[in-house]
Amino acid sequence: MAKKPYYITTAIAYTSGKPHIGNTYEAILADAIARFKRKEGYDVFFQTGTDEHGQKIQEKAQAAGLTPQAFVDNVAGEIKGIWDLVNTSYDKFMRTTDPYHVKQVSKIFKKLYDQGDIYKGYYEGMYCTPCESFWTESQLVDGKCPDCGRDVKPAKEEAYFFKMGKYADRLIEHINTHPEFIQPVSRKNEMMNNFRLKGLQDLCVSRTSFSWGIPVEFDERHVVYVWMDALTNYITGIGFDADGNHDDKYKKYWPADLHLIGKDILRFHTIYWPIFLMALGEPLPKQVFGHPWLLQGDGKMSKSKGNVIYADDLARLFGVDAVRYFVLHEMPFDNDGQITWELVTERFNTELANVLGNLVNRTIAMIEKYFGGTVVKSLAANEQDPDAEFKATVTGVAAKVQAKADELRIADAITEIFALFRRANKYIDETMPWALAKDESKKARLNDVLYNLAEAIQIGASLLDSFMPDTSAKILAAYGGESRTLEDCGAFGLRDSVTVTAIPPLFARIDFKTLVPEIEKIQKEQAAAYAAEMAKTAPVEKKEEKKADVAAETTDENAVPEITFDDFMKVQLRVGEIIACEPVPKSNKLLKETVKFGDEVRTIVSGIAKHYKPEEMVGKKVVFVTNLAPRKVCGIVSEGMIMAAEDEDGTLSLIVPDKDIKSGANLG
Repeated sequence: MAKKPYYITTAIAYTSGKPHIGNTYEAILADAIARFKRKEGYDVFFQTGTDEHGQKIQEKAQAAGLTPQAFVDNVAGEIKGIWDLVNTSYDKFMRTTDPYHVKQVSKIFKKLYDQGDIYKGYYEGMYCTPCESFWTESQLVDGKCPDCGRDVKPAKEEAYFFKMGKYADRLIEHINTHPEFIQPVSRKNEMMNNFRLKGLQDLCVSRTSFSWGIPVEFDERHVVYVWMDALTNYITGIGFDADGNHDDKYKKYWPADLHLIGKDILRFHTIYWPIFLMALGEPLPKQVFGHPWLLQGDGKMSKSKGNVIYADDLARLFGVDAVRYFVLHEMPFDNDGQITWELVTERFNTELANVLGNLVNRTIAMIEKYFGGTVVKSLAANEQDPDAEFKATVTGVAAKVQAKADELRIADAITEIFALFRRANKYIDETMPWALAKDESKKARLNDVLYNLAEAIQIGASLLDSFMPDTSAKILAAYGGESRTLEDCGAFGLRDSVTVTAIPPLFARIDFKTLVPEIEKIQKEQAAAYAAEMAKTAPVEKKEEKKADVAAETTDENAVPEITFDDFMKVQLRVGEIIACEPVPKSNKLLKETVKFGDEVRTIVSGIAKHYKPEEMVGKKVVFVTNLAPRKVCGIVSEGMIMAAEDEDGTLSLIVPDKDIKSGANLG
């Protein structure tokens, strides 16, 4: 009987730079789901790739002195390398510069224009370059992009538009009649509320203000706008043809079973994309899952914040499977997860080294020591306590793992597997093999205990193979077996004997202190790279503007020019809570503060070391200017300015609120 097809995609990664661990998490999660579906017997096609057009990329390429194609070739290669590093088993790595995709997007645009879904007009509104999105004034949040919170600028240009309203009622009906379409449920509720509040305006689908994109076939001053270009990769990547001559792969795998995306691009995948498909007369994907974010500490990772953690750095210090374990297990189903170097180390030691590694290695050691490396299946007529309960627990895990994985609750599935390993460790404590070994008359019982442990470990390792494939393979090889099917994981005692082979410790405990120098080196290199990147695009600062002393950041009040109210409103003043502070090396003036503004964390350098000690600063809530352009001070990227007053005697006082107020609060 033919296997049932299963098509899973990630969002394609934007080739503006190296993806951080939060981006990489999506590829690892998709891989875990794809591997588990294969284990369930599905014919899986797993597609990922890169989104390579747009104004932002054109600007970055220009700053780097490269053609856009050369720039995206480099970045796409880096992204693919990271996806390979973390062991993603994709079937296709899609690029939106692929000739077939370019040809089909051009044909799709022409088809939709010919059937009256696209028309030419003018767009006038506020434009966010990082998000490549136009917004009306009413859609802005505090005058900024509602998606990323960055500044927007007025823009007007000729553009083609898609008639979204034509399909709005049909889309709402589909969402209401297909409760599984948008998951988790909280994302569906968010999307429907967004729909009702903002309505559905016609969508800009071409641009003329830049050239790096797919030309509109019949009007080459225009290039196809990013979302029609990027979203269609899900069908062009498997052979969709706008003329109807689809590849067999498209006929087999479409509609997609799962689009796995970040929650920040849910709107594009649950409104724009299904409407495009409706216009093309194609089925809609079965499910769009908007996963939460992996945050650095309590803030979203961003190079501009200087808090980025990359998968290759993590893998070098902890190993690939430890990285996979952490991001898969630590991410909740619906809420954002957190990652820090300290937290990864803690999980590595407590879960991987103590629970799993110790179990695997000490069981091998006991089988070798007491039986020369081989134990056999028990022939005893009656089981002893607690064997029956232990076996029932072990064989019941597979069904629990499958149920959780089918709901995309991957963290919970892994928790079930580690519950098996914990139960096996408890079984050792209950049976005390070392005590049995001292009594020759109990050798048969000792054999049974160690055989039971070997079986449990093999079942656990077999269930683990979708999530930690290399670790699973090492364990199974050490126990002389192969990965078992889900059905066989529900049975105990499938092997007449087990012969083990000693292996190095799977996960040797790590003292975090030994990692600190390497982590600091990584952070310094990252800050220097970001500063160099900013220097390529930022205007050259005057020499006197580079001073980091608070006194130098103010001027004689008699020389201060008069400003308008509008000028004043350009300055963003916010209350920040200083959560860490340290002196800047080789400077007797500067302190480096780690400052929390609500959910955001920034690094700010201030010239106040002569007035405040680092330990005095921690816990203070102070007013900061937060919309200054980042600048490099003594090798550190500073993302704001502390507010302080200084009198003629040189006494300096920080500007602090007179009541306790939440960090991130705006002044005005």
